[in-house]
Amino acid sequence: MYIDVILPLHLDSLFTYRVKSSADNNKSMPRIQRGMRVLVPFGTNKTYIAIVVNIHEKHNGRYAIKDIIEVLDEKPILTSQQFQLWQWISDYYISSLGDIYTAAVPSEIKTVEGHKRHLRRLAKQDNQENIFCKSETDDIHPLNKFQEKAYTEIKDSFDKHNVTLLHGVTSSGKTEIYIHLIKEELKKGKQVLYILPEIALTVQIMQRLQKVFGERLGIYHSKYSDSERTAVWYKQLSDQPYDIILGVRSSVFLPFSNLGLVIVDEEHETSFKQQDPAPRYHARSVAVVLADMYKAKTLLGTATPSMESYHNAISGKYGLVVLSHRHEDIQMPEIRVVDIKDLKHRKMMNGPFSPQLIESINKALAEEKQVILFQNRRGFAPTLICKECGWKPKCSGCDVPLTYHKKNATLACHYCGHTYKIPEICPECGSTKFIDKGFGTEKIEDYVIKLFPKAKVVRMDMDTTRTRSAYENIISDFSEGNTNLLIGTQMVSKGLDFDKVGVVGILNADAMLNYPDFRAYEYAFMMMCQVSGRAGRKGQRGEVILQTMSPDMPLITQVVNNDYDSYFKAMLAERKMFHYPPFTHLIYIFIKHKKEITADTAAIELSGRLKNIFGERMLGPDKPYISRTKNYYIRKIVLKLENTLSVSKIRKHLLSTQQELLTDSRYNSINIYCDVDPL
Repeated sequence: MYIDVILPLHLDSLFTYRVKSSADNNKSMPRIQRGMRVLVPFGTNKTYIAIVVNIHEKHNGRYAIKDIIEVLDEKPILTSQQFQLWQWISDYYISSLGDIYTAAVPSEIKTVEGHKRHLRRLAKQDNQENIFCKSETDDIHPLNKFQEKAYTEIKDSFDKHNVTLLHGVTSSGKTEIYIHLIKEELKKGKQVLYILPEIALTVQIMQRLQKVFGERLGIYHSKYSDSERTAVWYKQLSDQPYDIILGVRSSVFLPFSNLGLVIVDEEHETSFKQQDPAPRYHARSVAVVLADMYKAKTLLGTATPSMESYHNAISGKYGLVVLSHRHEDIQMPEIRVVDIKDLKHRKMMNGPFSPQLIESINKALAEEKQVILFQNRRGFAPTLICKECGWKPKCSGCDVPLTYHKKNATLACHYCGHTYKIPEICPECGSTKFIDKGFGTEKIEDYVIKLFPKAKVVRMDMDTTRTRSAYENIISDFSEGNTNLLIGTQMVSKGLDFDKVGVVGILNADAMLNYPDFRAYEYAFMMMCQVSGRAGRKGQRGEVILQTMSPDMPLITQVVNNDYDSYFKAMLAERKMFHYPPFTHLIYIFIKHKKEITADTAAIELSGRLKNIFGERMLGPDKPYISRTKNYYIRKIVLKLENTLSVSKIRKHLLSTQQELLTDSRYNSINIYCDVDPL
């Protein structure tokens, strides 16, 4: 008997192995099934845990077949729906099955050492069967008339559409609607997948869901240990799986037996897109496909829909439900625009703080309210500069300036993670005088402590939230009032629910707008609306101080008025004019090499071949905004493709063209990969 398997390697091929019968190897062997794991030899001296895909009795005889070493499972650890989903991801995102296996499965399941740890842990457990509580701590809040109307409209929409978009303003109570929908699915004996873009959000939502559903809820994300994620995986394969899974994008890979509803909360968030490494999938799209495989429904919820989702809704592909009233009819926050260009000219700014913002913060703190300050830059300052000649330290392996981190007295590259000592003298002019330019969250924190000495300050960015407990502690402390002034990057804009926030300060709106990307205005609008929505969620109306050097920009007016329709129409017209999504399907092709000349010539040759196939749909090659990272020079080719084109044919053309190029010995070590639907 022969089997075809997937290996956890960056390889697209399936590999064939022979399975000897029990008589041949003098020991009993479990009956092999699709989805089981087997230990196999690979190369000269390596072994891997592979997943069985096909079982057959013949092979083509073109090469010698190795025997498997061991069958590791008594029953499959992958379902047929998971295989189907992996294949769709491979086809659509032009990614190898090996990469998908590596990304989808916890290490304890896919590595030899991990498997041994799992067996040791099982051996220590009692042999008694675990009993999982199915009862519910039942704490469902009644819906108000606006939520009830939206809830009914969603159920009606599901009769006509597989996917429905819930466009609900911030603090309208979307989570309560989700809970009622989940309850309805559980009554039918169905499972629910609830995915969020950020681990930080799961802390608050988990507490709310546990009050209602108790131990029927399972949590799955990367800040949990590998053993915890492995335990969730196996529980989902058991006779008593979790009825509800709450997680981030990786939770779409879990096994389900009877999925009825998928909720994608904050569907607009870019965190749903996996960037590196492959597979570069978008969890929102994968969730829609996953639900369809189970004949389940998908609900996309947000206050600021993505262009693609809203276009799908208004064109009739998705259902659309609008919830335009905040919970308890609290008004949307008042957004006051402050022209910091004029204030800087009149020397009235205190660092990054306008007089208006300082006044509002002082007033809020005096009234025992809380404050959130949004600055989408971590570190102390974006760059360090020689005061005499203007020299800036750059990363040796990346084409980016180094960020100054004062607390650790280091310069750090936020692309490769490498850190450097602060130079004592300038290598260009020999000066010992350096100044820091710009404001990161760390420097904002210093200013806040000086300006508001009585404030209990906390900072939330990548530097302060490297562990699961760090997320939980920061959020719980702010929720409980142990801290009252939160400084953060885009993390603070992502759906967090705090009762006592009176003031939100957006310190520099222009930093989000001045970015060379066709989505820059979309991201800026979303982040400003979302972070503004953290103010005045309970009690009195909140206040937002929006600091900008471009107060007359139409986008600023749209944010102030919470005018999504005007923003959407303007953006849609622009996208249509320049053939961008949602009117086209984008694929970025990246070429990487350690030698710049090799990257250039390979990109030129590849673009020539692609031009013959795709014609004017192809643009480039060109240098991306960051053209070197981790000592690799990068070139980019862009494909703008009609939405009606066949995905399988596109994949076939791209892979064959790449293979043709890689047969040239000059390009043996070149790295070529595709990013489908890039963000």
